Amino acid sequence: MKALKLLILLPLVALSLSVSSAFAVDGIDDNDHVALAKHYENLAKEAEVKLHENKELLVEYETHPYYYGRQGQDFQSHTSANIHEYEEVLEESLNNAGLHRRMTPEQDSSINKAKINLDHGSTAVR
Repeated sequence: MKALKLLILLPLVALSLSVSSAFAVDGIDDNDHVALAKHYENLAKEAEVKLHENKELLVEYETHPYYYGRQGQDFQSHTSANIHEYEEVLEESLNNAGLHRRMTPEQDSSINKAKINLDHGSTAVR
């Protein structure tokens, strides 16, 4: 009976560990919105560079299809799919960066309020 419970519990523990690590962003604290915004901005920059490169490749495949023979259509299709994927990554990263940027004033104001309360409390003691 204990072996059966262990067999049921073991996959659940493994699943929970894998899910929790999937939401972690490169070891950045979930409450550090400035670092998360920078992370997503960097992802957006990388996606933008790759998007630009793939758009240039697509233009090359379309203007000179005779260079690539039968595989040219496969290259065009694959590059078009990459462009679509990078556009989605770029949009999602910019949205996430904007979300975390909007959260930073709240984070900064809560820190400032704590400092004000500490300063105010210290003046009352004097």
